[in-house]
Amino acid sequence: MEVEVQRVQSIASLGLDIIPPEFIRSEEEQPGLTTFQGPVPEIPVVDIGHGDEEKTAEDVVEAAKEWGIFQVVNHGIPAEAVRQLQRAGKEFFGLTQKEKDKYAMKEGKFEGYGTKLQKEVAGKKGWVDFLFHNVWPPASINYGFWPDNPPDYRKVNEEYAQYLLIVVENLLKWLSKGLGLEDEGLKVALGGEDLEYLLKINYYPPCPRPDLALGVIAHTDLSAITILVPNEVPGLQVFKDGHWFDAKYIPNALIIHIGDQIEILSNGKYKSVLHRTTVNKEKTRMSWPVFVSPPPEKIIGPLPQLLSDENPAKFKSKKFKEYQYCKINDLPQ
Repeated sequence: MEVEVQRVQSIASLGLDIIPPEFIRSEEEQPGLTTFQGPVPEIPVVDIGHGDEEKTAEDVVEAAKEWGIFQVVNHGIPAEAVRQLQRAGKEFFGLTQKEKDKYAMKEGKFEGYGTKLQKEVAGKKGWVDFLFHNVWPPASINYGFWPDNPPDYRKVNEEYAQYLLIVVENLLKWLSKGLGLEDEGLKVALGGEDLEYLLKINYYPPCPRPDLALGVIAHTDLSAITILVPNEVPGLQVFKDGHWFDAKYIPNALIIHIGDQIEILSNGKYKSVLHRTTVNKEKTRMSWPVFVSPPPEKIIGPLPQLLSDENPAKFKSKKFKEYQYCKINDLPQ
């Protein structure tokens, strides 16, 4: 018999004025105390569809070096495809608890429906439930983790994934140029056609004390690159120059995070962004990140052609699955 896991959505539905102690962050982490109040520098917004490819590449490279996060507009994914993706995910989280639990994560697996992901100090928890499943390549997909409801869930996710492949291909090409590599340089280094696309749907229900809780704690993504669709409820915060800044919601933009694997390959030229998620008192926030990562056995380390006596390797080379294991279990790399 599996242990009954209490879902955040169920706790939120009780309509309490307080939150259980395991959701209360330390004072160093509480958004009420640590969010920067004052004029906020804006995360770069890059138009990637205006046709001047050289300018696009420069803007993407600049944002990846300076911030490690940027928003892209004019990205070629039809607004309708994004709307359908959002609708289908929202409908899944509207199902009964019993129905959602059919997709519960299994021990040691990265796919399925769940509530707690990383090991956290002192058993603390984030105010979030989630669903994970691979969307590409076909060999990595296990449809057992894809909801049967709504009935068109599979269709809309497969359609979105096809559009996403083109966006990722272009971003990797521009980031490769910025390192002086061939267009395919980063893609090949990350596993080429075996690159894995893992979708996560984050569901952050309304929280009575958003000043004390976090949806997801401060972290960098262990992926190579992450492409995220938010809903209209802001909550993403980015750490820069010693401060936590709110990210502005831009309708129809995709949010791009540089992840650890591209930081490693670039030997630190591109930054993996430290970010976290806050929650809202009245509204449910949702987001749809896709983590694009190397296949498990792929060895990732600083690219030899970028290294020299003046620029020695800053990171170890290791199999992606080993990196992942250390990161999830909070072990040194």
